[in-house]
Amino acid sequence: MDLSQIAAEVTAAAEELIAVAKPKEGRIFVLGCSTSEVLGSQIGTARSPETAETIINAVLAATRSHGLFLAVQCCEHLNRALVVEEDALERFGLTEVTVHPVPEAGGSAASRAYELFDRPVVVESVTADLGLDIGQTLIGMHLKRVAVPVRLSVRHIGDAVLTAARTRPPLIGGERAKYF
Repeated sequence: MDLSQIAAEVTAAAEELIAVAKPKEGRIFVLGCSTSEVLGSQIGTARSPETAETIINAVLAATRSHGLFLAVQCCEHLNRALVVEEDALERFGLTEVTVHPVPEAGGSAASRAYELFDRPVVVESVTADLGLDIGQTLIGMHLKRVAVPVRLSVRHIGDAVLTAARTRPPLIGGERAKYF
C-alpha cells in the first residue's frame, strides 16, 4: 500500500469534511480507523502502525490547522474509549480512564495517536461535532445527537470504506418555529 497515497486521501477527506461542516474553533473531530480495512483485510486482523501513523499525522495536520481537537477512537477491546490531548480533557470535562492503548488492545490508530500526541490521555467518551470513520469502526456513539452524513469526494481510504458525518443542533418547535 502506498502511504503517500493514503496520506493524500486522508488529507483531502479531512479538509473537505471541515469545509462542509464549518466547525467552530475548539470543537472535537473524532476519528475511527481500522488499518486492517485500509490494507484490504477484515477489521482487527492486519494491524499496521506505519499506516496508522500516516493517517494520524494527516488528520492531526488538518485538525490543528483549523484549531480543532482530535479524538482517536480505540477498538472494541477498550470499549471504544478515545485518545485525546489533555487540554481537551480539561476543556470539556471528559472522564479519563486508566489504560495505555497498544495495537492488540486499542488498535494501531489509537496506539499511534497516544505516541504522537503532545500530552495524551484516554477518555471514556466524547461528544464530537464531526468525524471520519475509516473502515466501519462505528464512531456514531461519539457524535452529537443529530448526526448528518456527509458525502465526500473521497469514498475510500486504501481499501476501507470511508464514512463522514457532521452534526447539527436539533430542530425543535414545529412548523411555526423560525430557524436560522
